[in-house]
Amino acid sequence: MNALNQFFRLEENGTTVRTELLAGLTTFLTMAYIIFVNPSILGDAGMPKDSVFVATCVAAAVGTLIMGLYANYPIGLAPGMGLNAYFAYAVVKGMGFPWQAALGAVLISGCLFLVVSVLRIREVIIKSIPSSLRTAIPAGIGLFLAIISLKSAGIVAANPATFVTLGDLHQPAPVMAIIGFLVIVALDRLKVRGALLIGILLVTVLSFLFGGNHFSGIFAAPPSIAPTFLQLDIKGAISMGLLNVVLVFFLVELFDATGTLMGVATRAGLMKEGKMARLNKALMADSTAIVAGSLLGTSSTTAYIESAAGVQAGGRTGLTAVAIAVLFLLCLFIAPLAGVVPAYATAPALFFVACLMLRELVHINWDDTTECVPAVITALVMPFTYSIANGLALGFISYAGLKLLTGRVKDVSVVIWIIAAVFLFKLIYLGGE
Repeated sequence: MNALNQFFRLEENGTTVRTELLAGLTTFLTMAYIIFVNPSILGDAGMPKDSVFVATCVAAAVGTLIMGLYANYPIGLAPGMGLNAYFAYAVVKGMGFPWQAALGAVLISGCLFLVVSVLRIREVIIKSIPSSLRTAIPAGIGLFLAIISLKSAGIVAANPATFVTLGDLHQPAPVMAIIGFLVIVALDRLKVRGALLIGILLVTVLSFLFGGNHFSGIFAAPPSIAPTFLQLDIKGAISMGLLNVVLVFFLVELFDATGTLMGVATRAGLMKEGKMARLNKALMADSTAIVAGSLLGTSSTTAYIESAAGVQAGGRTGLTAVAIAVLFLLCLFIAPLAGVVPAYATAPALFFVACLMLRELVHINWDDTTECVPAVITALVMPFTYSIANGLALGFISYAGLKLLTGRVKDVSVVIWIIAAVFLFKLIYLGGE
């Protein structure tokens, strides 16, 4: 106990071993849905679901362990929502990348993020990008996740005249998905820990009764990770889409990680004079986790805002993160349960996450059209073109263009001009996705 106290500085942070372990369990319950959702999403990209399940658990454990032992923060990491959707639906299915090349792009973006963290260039980039665009990115990703989840649940369907229309709500899948979503929202409002996980498991149970699903047990030895381990194709990533794919991964990881870290630190009272101590260590842990995840066989690993639940339960140090990591490793032995979770069972959780991400829109300055219009373009283009990359591109280009046309060139940083020019070059000479 004394060793733990000294290493994690428990007394200094006003916490105890028991409090930290309970906080770790709390955060894990709010994050655990990713072990079901991630294999489902990446499986749509042609990746072997069993191996992705293992990669998800191990990547989450490794990343969270680094965060706890190196940065001493109560923050859990796992493959990021939005980033996995971009990986599967935009890069692999939309742009025709083999999933091995997409993993190569994740590795490259992780290495770039690591370099940026080490050289402390991150602060320069973050400060240069306007708050309106930083706010629009998670909102746009939320809308992107929303349309994916509604499609997976069968609530929306393709239509040649109107592009999308209401699905057949007489089928069991959309009905069960709607029930699951309402349960998740109600449980979350009642502050029940693990609301998303409970919703996923409830719909899975209903799928055995009404959806023709077949139970194959709960516990088993972990599946082989060999089909995805070290299967990334770096040369393929460079030759097929270094500019648009890697740049998007990098930008989204940068904003997502920084925003999450700052948000959780603020909730935990770990911000001092508006600054987060050991922020660079936390970002290095985050970027190292991205690299590790790509080697294992999963999309970008990032800090989870659900860590705020553990902070609310009293977690203040890296011991909370260590507890989360151990629980993710234990999940390796429930592969049969993960394998029977249908897409319409994870869709409600995905849609709920999308709803929460849209809250960011309230922070946009709606009185300045040169700020709010690029933000809205960024958010809307993502779902309507089924691409996070297109949303980012048109958002940055429109922001720079509107500032130029209204004589407010000085409002635009050099970094914004560079990013906008790169995206403009990509759209003109390389086309959309």
